[in-house]
Amino acid sequence: MHEAGYLPLPRQCCPESLSLQTCLGFDYGKQRIGIAVGQTITGTATALCTINASKGKPDWEKIGVLIDQWQPDVLVIGLPLYADGTDSDVSKAVRRFIRQLHDRFRLPVHTMDERLSSHAAEQYMKQSSEKLEIDAVAAMIILQNWLGTRQ
Repeated sequence: MHEAGYLPLPRQCCPESLSLQTCLGFDYGKQRIGIAVGQTITGTATALCTINASKGKPDWEKIGVLIDQWQPDVLVIGLPLYADGTDSDVSKAVRRFIRQLHDRFRLPVHTMDERLSSHAAEQYMKQSSEKLEIDAVAAMIILQNWLGTRQ
């Protein structure tokens, strides 16, 4: 018998999808990048902050500080697509950001369709009493949607 009469669960009873992973979500923009943090075990995300970009170039130092602080297992980036699922005008810049994130930090990077995330962020902010930045809320919604696909 183990402590307090509990037996450990066999490994096969604990699906891989329930393993605890910390995730950082990004809502890329040429002027601002919203960032959120989430957990796979709870399936929830929280808006963190917005960092500025200069001439379309992210502040890599600040992103590095956040990655050091949160130690994410995975990064999730909102991918702007047209209604028919094809790449939008901004998709090329987002894909470049994805490559740079992966090359710099060597973490798995996943994309999530971000259609309607800005509208959902506006609705969330209208209903929330918290003082949040819209780009960080959009990142939270993108990450929350991605986490929802993992459950």
